[in-house]
Amino acid sequence: MMEILKTAHSLNLPDWWICAGFVRTKIWDVLHGFSVRTPIPDIDVIYFNTTKVNVLEEKQLEEKLKFRLPNIPWSVKNEARMHLRNHVEPYSSSVDAISKFPETATALGVKLDERDKVILTAPCGISDAVNLKVKPTPYFLKNADLAPIYNERILKKNWQATWNKVSVHQI
Repeated sequence: MMEILKTAHSLNLPDWWICAGFVRTKIWDVLHGFSVRTPIPDIDVIYFNTTKVNVLEEKQLEEKLKFRLPNIPWSVKNEARMHLRNHVEPYSSSVDAISKFPETATALGVKLDERDKVILTAPCGISDAVNLKVKPTPYFLKNADLAPIYNERILKKNWQATWNKVSVHQI
């Protein structure tokens, strides 16, 4: 994980984080006593830059990361444009975007500071992740039209098949 964090940090992106499954999966693997890390489909690197808002920039950043660590499934997204794809109001920062992820257990991010110390952001708290609970974020709870997105993700992800101690809450 540190090699992945250091590689992302080397891009020197504004307001960057590695988020979602990268963090949640590690927590759940440890709490389930797994000796081998569960594979994750992608490493979500997010950042916030209002001056360069285009998909091509993100793809170029992914290529830089792939060149440095080719066996990692990198996914890079500028949260300054993701509100358009998600059909919501613009985000004010990467942490604001993380707070509006579907599940509290996924609304987590980590990055390195200038001394390579790990920094965690958990705008919805860490309690649900460490207590093996999947619940909608407050943002998803207050927006009833987002319930189908949350419920579809729960079915698609099927987290309980891998982590049998996880409890999932429907909305």
